[in-house]
Amino acid sequence: MKNRKREICTSGSVRDGDGQPPHLLGRRNFLHLAAGAAALPVVSRIAWAQAYPSRPLRCIVAYAPGGGTDIFVRLVGQPLSERLGQPFVIENRAGAASNIATEAVVRAPADGYTLLGTDAAAAINATLYDNLNFNFVRDIAAVAIIQGPLLVTVHPSVPAKTVPEFIAYAKANPGKVSMASAGSGSPPHLAGELFKVMTKVNMTHVPYRGGGPAVSDLLGGQVQVYFGSFSLVIEHIRAGKLRALAVTTPARFESLPDIPTVGEFVPDYVASQWFAMGLRKNTPAEIIGRPRRSSAASTRRRTPFLRTPRYRRGLPIWARRCSAARRPSSEYSSSKKPRSGPR
Repeated sequence: MKNRKREICTSGSVRDGDGQPPHLLGRRNFLHLAAGAAALPVVSRIAWAQAYPSRPLRCIVAYAPGGGTDIFVRLVGQPLSERLGQPFVIENRAGAASNIATEAVVRAPADGYTLLGTDAAAAINATLYDNLNFNFVRDIAAVAIIQGPLLVTVHPSVPAKTVPEFIAYAKANPGKVSMASAGSGSPPHLAGELFKVMTKVNMTHVPYRGGGPAVSDLLGGQVQVYFGSFSLVIEHIRAGKLRALAVTTPARFESLPDIPTVGEFVPDYVASQWFAMGLRKNTPAEIIGRPRRSSAASTRRRTPFLRTPRYRRGLPIWARRCSAARRPSSEYSSSKKPRSGPR
């Protein structure tokens, strides 16, 4: 082997017989190492995704147990756990109209193990709060989502059996009708406020930390009316413990064809609700895809009374709700006449 002598250059650096520092690699070796280093993150992400999930998943629900969001997460979470082969742990963290739960998920590691269970309030909050520590559309990616109506539901002590009768009753008792909601800024709250504005009735808003507590007090007669999600009130309606006056969507609901829409009596009135589970958006796409695919079938099978909304122009429904909320004609103040056919 050719001996290389080392010499000291005038600058004081050490050089070999070819005039190059002995620690430098050849060009070819350098390129091989550089290519290998560039491929390492890709290989690591693929291996990570293939091993996912290797421990229990946690879903932080933005409302108290027993509410519409909680019911949705539990319905979807059980088959999701079976498909992924890991326990599905639910943590209810209510408060601030879902902002507390959303921020907790945004601050969690983007590894696919912390999910968010929320509803349309997450999009509404973008218009109600100026200094949120997150951007819901930017920071959360959808895993599962369904949409459905709200039901104008009253306690049996209320003599009204139709929307016109309820409006007359509320006007005859200004401020004495208590309207429950799942919290200030929640879809039931805004649906009720829209009803108040469009019918010129005076009802007292009573916010709760979720739909479950609101329905409990509605059943007990502490409040008289609730613009509630289908899953929360339907069994009580069928049992005769509550009375449904109308649905808030533009068309009558397939599961309750005899219940009229509010828009049949209050022109242009439209409101709806959606529930969703999501992950941090910067979670690797390979990981987001696994619970999304696993939850799709179970969502359709276990929530047939609701529908999975279509995506438009690549945006999830909550992105469209956020942008719509910034326009005068939004989900809760539609300027269009209700359509007669199904949505």
